[in-house]
Amino acid sequence: MAINSHKLGNILQNFVSQTADVQGAAMVTPDGLPLASSLPGGMDDERVSAMSAAMLSLGERIGQELVRGDIDRIYVEGDEGFSILTSCGEDAVFLVLAGKAAKQGVLMLEIKRAISELKPALS
Repeated sequence: MAINSHKLGNILQNFVSQTADVQGAAMVTPDGLPLASSLPGGMDDERVSAMSAAMLSLGERIGQELVRGDIDRIYVEGDEGFSILTSCGEDAVFLVLAGKAAKQGVLMLEIKRAISELKPALS
């Protein structure tokens, strides 16, 4: 896997700055290693990556146990907003942190658009 971390970082920064109500984004490996991120101040890349991997692992197990098939997206909603973990091929997962005012339909479209930019930087 030849990854262009600089290009990933630029794509993430653009995504965060140009998408309404997005507060941060990261690309992580399924093992929980950070590839690139644009996270709010005070958030630790390695900790966020590890939590993302844990979410992915649990989501995959739920998908298997409940016979829902392969997991495409894991969505967590809290009082302050959303955490959305989306598959970006076999080698990476895209994490998006959005505020509670985010319009979910628009956000999902923007995530799909960003993934189409991120995937080429992963190979």
